[in-house]
Amino acid sequence: MKLTVIGCSGSMSGRNGPASGYLLQAEGEDPAGFRRTFSLALDFGPGVMGGLLNYLDPKDLDAIVLSHLHADHCADLVGMQVYRRWYPYGKLSRIPVFSPGDGADRTRKLADDPAEETYAGEFCFTAVKPGDVRRVGPFRLEFFAAFHTVPALCVRIEGPSAADSARTCVFAYTGDTDYCDSVVNAALDADFLLSEAAFEDGRDTVRGVHLTGLRAGSLAAAGRVKQVCLTHLQPWTDRERTLRDARKNFSGPVSLASPADVYPI
Repeated sequence: MKLTVIGCSGSMSGRNGPASGYLLQAEGEDPAGFRRTFSLALDFGPGVMGGLLNYLDPKDLDAIVLSHLHADHCADLVGMQVYRRWYPYGKLSRIPVFSPGDGADRTRKLADDPAEETYAGEFCFTAVKPGDVRRVGPFRLEFFAAFHTVPALCVRIEGPSAADSARTCVFAYTGDTDYCDSVVNAALDADFLLSEAAFEDGRDTVRGVHLTGLRAGSLAAAGRVKQVCLTHLQPWTDRERTLRDARKNFSGPVSLASPADVYPI
């Protein structure tokens, strides 16, 4: 598996890139038995559609996974819908979109489209809940409850190792969440944890919204992950402090996500 950071700014687009959006890719066999690269988008916030164009033709994306339906994680579905409906060089297939809640209704509200619009020609919306398992090419996706202000999910993804395709690796993505047991379960023994760390200890005291650097480090330690990458930091957040805080509670490798970062998993 290979992770590419398209955007990682928390709650809004940042000065250097889009809001939340990540590209996970791996080699696998299609239903006809031919090997190819499968591509999965994790969240699709403001600016992610444009960022995706730097790495992949959007028509070649295999599925989109939305951790939740706040606009900073899904707003560019509107751009993807326009791309797929009006693509001038042949009809495109529907792309699966997995989300908690009604993805079609959320897209209608974002686009200000009429109630009868279903996007049936562009998207195949599927509502998922904790405990659900889905497969996309070589990826096995398992969903876990997050601790956020709206229904939200963490996702645990199994797929082929970048170093040895015969070996299965585990990637976990928190989406937006505070610390809770189900997030630890999602991360358990993961080879790579992509963890939000939007809040700062001592500054942001409300609970049930986001992790801090300290709590992200605690999550990584409790989950016994091999490495953690911190993401979803707002433009006003001290990135280096967040990194230091996470390292206080986790002794393994810790990094900060930036647009265009690539991580073999």
